[in-house]
Amino acid sequence: MEIDSKKNNPLLNRTEVHFTIQHEGEKTPNREIIRSELAEKLNAKKENIIINDIQSSSGIQKSIGYAKIYSSVKKAEEMEREYILKRNKISGKKEKKEGEKKPEEKPATAEEPPKEEKPPKEPPKEEGEPTEDKEQE
Repeated sequence: MEIDSKKNNPLLNRTEVHFTIQHEGEKTPNREIIRSELAEKLNAKKENIIINDIQSSSGIQKSIGYAKIYSSVKKAEEMEREYILKRNKISGKKEKKEGEKKPEEKPATAEEPPKEEKPPKEPPKEEGEPTEDKEQE
């Protein structure tokens, strides 16, 4: 593994690293292996390292990548997106603080009054049909 560039970013409490890995005759190494190697090379804790991106080239056993080394796991969880934390097998559960509110739910709308059902219309009667009178004898 070679470190191509290393930049300190004090505003975000992290160090940003671009690296290259030669993996002759092997597949692209997984994130855990890369995190371990970066931790060893940069004297950092493995759990504080987030691998953001690994790009492999076809036909060449060489991968380039971008990693971020945070000052603490807590800072990493605050800054990184959920899916990146999951990829790096870091808890990533952002707990809500006491003062935070849940997203507002849509207000319940008043129910519409039930529609009155009208009795079905009787077909018009033809001449010659007997009609029922209200008063029958």
